[in-house]
Amino acid sequence: MSNEVRNQITIVDNGNGDEPQVSYTDNRPFASVLEARLARRSLLKGSAGVAALGFMSLGLAGCLSSSDSDDDDVGGGDAGNGGEVGPLIGFTAVAPSESDEIVVPPGYSYQVILPWGTPITGTMPAFDITNTGEEQGMQMGSHHDGMHFFPIEGEEPFEGSSDEGLLVMNHEYVEPRFMHADHIGVALGSGAIVMKGDVRDRDQALKEINAHGVSVVHVRKRADNRWELVQSEYNRRITGLTPMELHGPVRGSDLVKTKYSPQGLATRGTLNNCAMGVTPWNTYMAAEENWAGYFGNRDETIPREHAHYGIRANDSRYRWALAEGGGDEFIRFDATSTGADATQDYRNEPNCFGWMVEIDPFDPNSVPKKRTSLGRFGHEGVVFGPAIEGKPVVCYSGDDSTNQFIYKFVSEQPFQKGVTDGSILDTGVLYVARFNDDGTGEWLPLVYGQNGLDASNGFRDQADVLVNTRLAAGLVGATPMDRPEWGAVDPNNGDVYFTLTNNSGRSTANGANPRTQNRHGHIIRWAEAGGEHASTTFEWDIFLFGGDAGQSGQANLAGKDPNGDALTVDNLLSSPDGLWIDKDSRVWIQTDIGEGSQNSGVYEVFGNNAMLCADPKTGEMRRFLTGPIGQEITGVITTPDQRTMFINVQHPGATTTPTEWELGPRYVRSSWPDRNPARLPPRSATVVIWKDDGGVIGS
Repeated sequence: MSNEVRNQITIVDNGNGDEPQVSYTDNRPFASVLEARLARRSLLKGSAGVAALGFMSLGLAGCLSSSDSDDDDVGGGDAGNGGEVGPLIGFTAVAPSESDEIVVPPGYSYQVILPWGTPITGTMPAFDITNTGEEQGMQMGSHHDGMHFFPIEGEEPFEGSSDEGLLVMNHEYVEPRFMHADHIGVALGSGAIVMKGDVRDRDQALKEINAHGVSVVHVRKRADNRWELVQSEYNRRITGLTPMELHGPVRGSDLVKTKYSPQGLATRGTLNNCAMGVTPWNTYMAAEENWAGYFGNRDETIPREHAHYGIRANDSRYRWALAEGGGDEFIRFDATSTGADATQDYRNEPNCFGWMVEIDPFDPNSVPKKRTSLGRFGHEGVVFGPAIEGKPVVCYSGDDSTNQFIYKFVSEQPFQKGVTDGSILDTGVLYVARFNDDGTGEWLPLVYGQNGLDASNGFRDQADVLVNTRLAAGLVGATPMDRPEWGAVDPNNGDVYFTLTNNSGRSTANGANPRTQNRHGHIIRWAEAGGEHASTTFEWDIFLFGGDAGQSGQANLAGKDPNGDALTVDNLLSSPDGLWIDKDSRVWIQTDIGEGSQNSGVYEVFGNNAMLCADPKTGEMRRFLTGPIGQEITGVITTPDQRTMFINVQHPGATTTPTEWELGPRYVRSSWPDRNPARLPPRSATVVIWKDDGGVIGS
């Protein structure tokens, strides 16, 4: 780039765009609860109700080494595939890696498919760094995240064809320096943008908006185990501009009335979609996580529905509101009050985000629906309990920010197979979790008129409670947690698991658990009372602690596996994030050590981000996969026969420094997956994995 051109630009870097990690309540921090709980964890072992679910069996099981487990007849067997008996985990552990490769165990193979920019619809524009914003709307989005494989029959979300289906995936955010030709050779960090004076290039802003959202892709397995894209009417892009409807108690509220929808019935687009969910009626739920940073509000007084989510006075993450030439599709990201009332501006536009978005992948003409009964916060995803005929639908969601909460929704109406659709999520009760010292817990209802959620605390109605979910949860006494992220429900016993990725800002110390800084995170697990997911009480314990057997700075911070034994080179991990439990109860755990920490300091021992597999019955855990440089492993699902696995690799090369990027493409830290740094930047992509002998993944 010439000096003349350089002098005409302004570089803006908001980092990764995540919301500020701030505690908004004075509730008792989880650290103090955890201290007491660990001292009393033996209490649960004698609980008949919990024992009936198989919960806490880990505390009684012996710890098996890798060599022992291959020889002994233990584990859950291959219950999903004919009831074969054998160890649940049968692969050789992969070592930590700092290579720019995907590494899988011996006896496994993989294929890379659907990288960012793959044409899937419209005029099928081939990927190139010079693609326009319109072309991006016809291609795979950026930064692949949570996903699901829907069998092509379109009847059941986890049963049906294992050779053909719809792969539906989220695209969390973008890395502008890898997207635009004029960003090459400029000293830019992973979240930085280039301004032309006081404005953004209009087409670049459009390209970034269209790289967000969700992709629906028809895929088919070939005879050689490799998968291919099928050109069909199912292929679809849902972006940051796609028209969407608001449903549930917030629909029509004054809090969501905007210039675009004066009646408060609709909005445009979905943003920062991280994890996801799959409904029992075969639709896809996209989570809106760190959406707040896309907005700015320069009003003298920021309303609580903005302030409690990190919306600040400065301009938004990518400065889309400053796109050259304006237009509502861009101006809406400025939430400043500029009109006579809310129907004349976009002061309420942020209130239209922070929801779970339901998408019917089998109807490309369907309008996505934001289900407001599930609450407004930094949704990492949503996980459904088993759908039982005649009983309520139950689902769980975590708010991915430090000192935030875990939620549960229980529908008002019972599930009826073949009849129930997404409207069942519009009426019911949203609860928030409180974890007690004695290993018990309570679900606290977030209902207008109860527990202080009334006019005395500024709430007008149930819509107000849901728009201000975080505030409501704090007021009723929920337990602030260490970044609740992905959840999973064991299909065989109903246990619920949630990853708590980390909280380096924790200041509470104690002798029993001196994690003054929870750098490495942990996984919590609970069983609902009586085995009923709609219950209002539960019993909980810690499934595992992240760490590295004491090498991270404090001896008592040693990572612990599900049996409480120190993690080893075969299974040490930090910052558990992605989570999924397969048909046989294998717990798949994905890590997300932040790009600013990978392979350095106390995180050096962990190598690149990885995916591990744990057996909740025996407590055994092994590392299954490591990814390339600078990425996050995220999104995991298998085909119904469990013989093909899909995972996503997000933001490879994100650890490239501004200086390295300025020096040119050959200095980018990752060239994955194209291996052509002179022409193509690193790209997020999907990885297909299979066992060479045709067996079940993980066995």
